[in-house]
Amino acid sequence: MAGLKVCLVEKGRRWEAQDFPTSSLKILSTFRFESSKLGISFGPRDALFQVYEQEDCLAAMACGLGGGSLVNAGVMIPAPVRAKRNVKWPKEWENDWELCEASASSMLRAQSVPTKFQNSKVMEDIIKEEFEVSIESPLKLSINFDENKQPLNSKNPAEMGSCLACGNCLSGCPYNAKSSTDKNYIFSAIQEGCTIRTDCEVQYVVKNLDKTSKEKHSSTKRRRWLVFFNEIDHVKCDFVVLSAGVFGTNKILFQSQQRGLKLSSMLGSGISCNGNNVAYLARSSAPLNASGLDRKNFSELPFQERPGPAISSSYTNSLGFTIQSAVLPTPYIYMLFKGFTSYSWPGGYGIIHEVLDKLMVSFGMKKSQGMVLNVMGYDESDGKITFERDTNKIYFQAPKDTLLPRKIKALQKLSEKLGGLLYMSKYRSTSVHLLGGCNAASDPSHGVCNSNGQVFDTNFHDSVHTGLYVCDASLIPCSVGINPSLTIATVSEHVSRHLVKDVLNYENMYGARFNRTAIDQKLSSMISKNLGGSRTSSIAFTEIMRGHVGGMPISAHLRVKLNMETCKDFDNMNMMSGKSHPLLRGKVGGYVVCPAVESDKIHVIDGEVDLCEVDIRTPYTQYMHYKLTLAASSGSRYILEGRKVLNPFLLGFYMIKESTSMNVTFKKVTANNTKEQEAIVLKGELHISVLEIIKCLISMKGRCKGKFICLLLESFLRTYILRLPRGINKDFTTPHVLEKPYPSSDLLKIETEDGFIISCKRWKCSQSFSRLGHKILYPVLLINGYSTESYWLPTEPNDLVRTLLEQGHETWILQPRLHPSNSSNCFTIKDIGRYDIPKVIDKIIELNGRFVKVHVVAHCVGGLAMHIALLGGHLSSSKIASLSCTNSSMFFKLTALPSVKMRLPLLPMSMVILGKNKTLPLFGTLKTTSSQRLIRAIARLMPRYERCSCDECEIFSGIFGNTFWHNNITSSMHYWMNKKSLPALPMAAFPHLRIICNTGFIVDENGKNTYLIHPERMALPTLYISGGRTLLVTPQTSFLANKYMKLHQPDHRHERVVVDGFGHSDLLIGEKSYKKVFPHILSHIGLAEEEKTSSAVKKKYYSKEALAWGNEQQYEEGKAVFWCCIFTILLAVVLLFTVFS
Repeated sequence: MAGLKVCLVEKGRRWEAQDFPTSSLKILSTFRFESSKLGISFGPRDALFQVYEQEDCLAAMACGLGGGSLVNAGVMIPAPVRAKRNVKWPKEWENDWELCEASASSMLRAQSVPTKFQNSKVMEDIIKEEFEVSIESPLKLSINFDENKQPLNSKNPAEMGSCLACGNCLSGCPYNAKSSTDKNYIFSAIQEGCTIRTDCEVQYVVKNLDKTSKEKHSSTKRRRWLVFFNEIDHVKCDFVVLSAGVFGTNKILFQSQQRGLKLSSMLGSGISCNGNNVAYLARSSAPLNASGLDRKNFSELPFQERPGPAISSSYTNSLGFTIQSAVLPTPYIYMLFKGFTSYSWPGGYGIIHEVLDKLMVSFGMKKSQGMVLNVMGYDESDGKITFERDTNKIYFQAPKDTLLPRKIKALQKLSEKLGGLLYMSKYRSTSVHLLGGCNAASDPSHGVCNSNGQVFDTNFHDSVHTGLYVCDASLIPCSVGINPSLTIATVSEHVSRHLVKDVLNYENMYGARFNRTAIDQKLSSMISKNLGGSRTSSIAFTEIMRGHVGGMPISAHLRVKLNMETCKDFDNMNMMSGKSHPLLRGKVGGYVVCPAVESDKIHVIDGEVDLCEVDIRTPYTQYMHYKLTLAASSGSRYILEGRKVLNPFLLGFYMIKESTSMNVTFKKVTANNTKEQEAIVLKGELHISVLEIIKCLISMKGRCKGKFICLLLESFLRTYILRLPRGINKDFTTPHVLEKPYPSSDLLKIETEDGFIISCKRWKCSQSFSRLGHKILYPVLLINGYSTESYWLPTEPNDLVRTLLEQGHETWILQPRLHPSNSSNCFTIKDIGRYDIPKVIDKIIELNGRFVKVHVVAHCVGGLAMHIALLGGHLSSSKIASLSCTNSSMFFKLTALPSVKMRLPLLPMSMVILGKNKTLPLFGTLKTTSSQRLIRAIARLMPRYERCSCDECEIFSGIFGNTFWHNNITSSMHYWMNKKSLPALPMAAFPHLRIICNTGFIVDENGKNTYLIHPERMALPTLYISGGRTLLVTPQTSFLANKYMKLHQPDHRHERVVVDGFGHSDLLIGEKSYKKVFPHILSHIGLAEEEKTSSAVKKKYYSKEALAWGNEQQYEEGKAVFWCCIFTILLAVVLLFTVFS
């Protein structure tokens, strides 16, 4: 086991001998009381004494390094035979019980009480007369009675002092004589290198199912468990041993269960109070000598005449319970035992009588003896602990105790013999010896753990959660009838032996991957980072967002903690590289409520936030990125990921909306050792209200609040007003050379009817790929948008040309008069539809045979030209096998910004400025005239949704508007498109395009509707695809076209798809287009191929009545329209002044 890293985490503090309370005033500061009945609690959370009152039950326990052993009596009595015969007692424990018990007794340094103290003598005489008892003699205690050591101020816990018989054991030994576990087990662990962290409470444990990027390439195996200290801070480890006491361990497991840990339904059941009841005997005339002594009184009394240890004798009744007399420590407040938590017997005496009695004793007018009586027995062990999810508190119900009446009667008889007044607890159960809740059993139907302390995993039959152990009193499934300290230690010895074997097997199994040094360094780093020291430079606040995903309500209640790393790690190089300031990024905890998905809260087990994230592809855009890994009580895991996108659009008029609205993706995932498989994906939007923002600011904690607010406002200023790019502007590097060479093609020159020379690229398919069985597939014609290439992409491994060739289709790309290599200064879109497209279709049929049809895929302006060709009667639909259009149709509906540009006279004035040469150079290396430079300069000033550091991209988007979302395409694609593909932009067709855009559907160059009146010419199957993240063209374009075709051509198949996350041309050039867009096109083409061999019987696909019910969501942009008008009108004025000055 040498070399393994072990960390012990303790809720309480470390208590030295001099720290224990020695007066009633001091003990108040070490006391905590919680009452569910009264709904109150007071005292520090890490108080030494913790008392819980619930209904008719009272439970007391200790908190600190050493647990209950700090303030218990240290009684070491072996487990009785009666307890071992209980049917609930695990038989496996008996195999090594004697060996483990001897080891525990030796480790706890159990010693016999050296003499009979006064209260023991009195009790022995009375007990023998009244009851049939067996006397535990001599009683062994975990107390040092040797007189050769008394280093009261020793810094070494192992060097114990000698017992002074002061009787203050139950308030903590102030003379370092008690062998509490911090002086033996814990001290031995420290000597072996165990790290101790106090003042830190473990909240819950979660299985670590996620593989981080670092772990994927690491030689060390992924840690199995995440141990959380709050909603955010955690460490990773392979083995977790829970030893937090009955309440603590059960609470940890209950909270872990809420986060998906599958546990037995018996969790919290089988609680035993060990038949515990406490009473106080007062006003006795017998010489009990059972009150603790101050240090100043030691010299007055010899050792044997002092009160002695807290418990020095024990008597087991033949009726089945044990009675012990105990010394009440000096710091204890006696009044708590007289009236507040008890009732007197015989009756008639109240608190006032006790106050008077105390005064008389204080003035020497009366002598009074008192003593605590502790009774233990065998209850039914049917108590229960429950967990309140809303308050994160546990509640307990005491077990039935059939011996309670006999115990009360026995105490009353003792009171009569001793001649005192008996104060008995008001509660049905007053316990300091809680047992159970995580009972050891043979299977999950009877307990929570097996006999080795391993927690059952109810996901699988006869399985345990590997590496998760319970090792404390909560394992013991029944009453033991006596002080359980030695029994608990014996069970722990048994568990630890199997734990050691498990660890060694784990190390042998993973060999070199079980890198102990790496574990040691990482765990130490994590603990010191998460637990050690105060995080004065961190900021913490709560944030509540509400909205909908998949149409279902959802709310996120988040706890954000920023600056999880020191600001010293952040320098100018980090800032230049685009990395956000540490105060703007951090961790997230909390929970999500989505009743339609999970009935309970879905807790965040790993969350990250960056309030100023930068994508190198969009350096002008600021992202507020949240990524949350969620765990539900059902065991399901979810990922909630979202971004608030802050674009430098219209000088920040959208700042409030963008910074308070977040587009999110909610995914359900199942995880195993190898990968995660997505089960469901829901998309939606979350919002934070102004009121919640105010609450967030009020709840903000941390010394750097002012700096955080300044940094956040500075990021907004840089994004919206200054519009400065973030990160080092490296432009775009030369695209890498693809391993897979691009297929060779032929370039064909074709003369149209009007004498213009156009060109086509043709990729032939080999014979092995051109047949599907014995069937030859039809060729495919690809028609680009306005000048830009969307299909043949040399830098991309999965463009549409490659995809079609792999499917076995001969592929053609039309390069019409709109193409930069064939551009003309005088043409319209109608000319492309009238001359270019029909001619190339005829050429394809000529080369492939007259019975061949052509599949057409068209984008944007190419789609407009294709519909003009068909609806204008220039091309027969009988020659077309299928038509697929992306962001185009016979309708053309623009978003707000390009719509305003088209409606204002900017384009006509630009054409006047250009003069006869209607081509605008885009490459910076090309020669330009003054008029062309003016157009380029004005294009750079035009508002747009996304800005770019590439000048060619800025000019192109200034003219058209953004045609793609930058984060959808690769850097190599961006480089090729702007630096290689489009050297110049032919603008001759812009006047006709402007007329179509303003009309909303295809018309001729004079604005006449000569096309839509001929729907009979569109007798073919169609597919219309739109981008769901609206950009340039709205999805209404495809909606109207699809409805038009279904109404007028119901005998043909018509489809429509809106692809989420895509804008305009990124539908075809996007990095993930081959996954999310191309399958729709291939499916449509494939169905058309099948239909050509199907029956000739026509099938009516659609009902006109049903189609009339449908409607499309309107894509309104409100304020953007107004401010776009203002801005573009100002630019129009500048242009007018320039032209006519």
